[in-house]
Amino acid sequence: MAVALEFIDFIVPRAVIEEKYPGGWDKCLKDHAYALGRRVWHDDHLFRDGAMNPRDIQILVEEWIDLGFEAFVDIDGQKHWKDCCVVEHMFGGPTLPCNWIEFDPKGFAYLKGEEPGKIFGLRDDAAIV
Repeated sequence: MAVALEFIDFIVPRAVIEEKYPGGWDKCLKDHAYALGRRVWHDDHLFRDGAMNPRDIQILVEEWIDLGFEAFVDIDGQKHWKDCCVVEHMFGGPTLPCNWIEFDPKGFAYLKGEEPGKIFGLRDDAAIV
């Protein structure tokens, strides 16, 4: 399974949401119900939100940090994404290294170690690009 990418994408693994989001996965979906199928979608492994400009994506990252997520980690002196990842597929993928995501330049991302399969996006019936 995979999530379609559009504009600037903010992606969080479901397992991290279950662990760190106040109220877990179900609460996260309830909190984002207004945007599901519009700017928010998910597969079995990844949650995707997004924005159309860098300032709005920065606000999303800051909101999740305020919820207790760790956005960044230093690995060998280089900043990496940790609990979330920002992807700009039109500009080559994740904006920083991210060791848990696979990115396809055709416009989708999936959890590393999983098969992409069906791509979820604005519609549940999004086809593989």
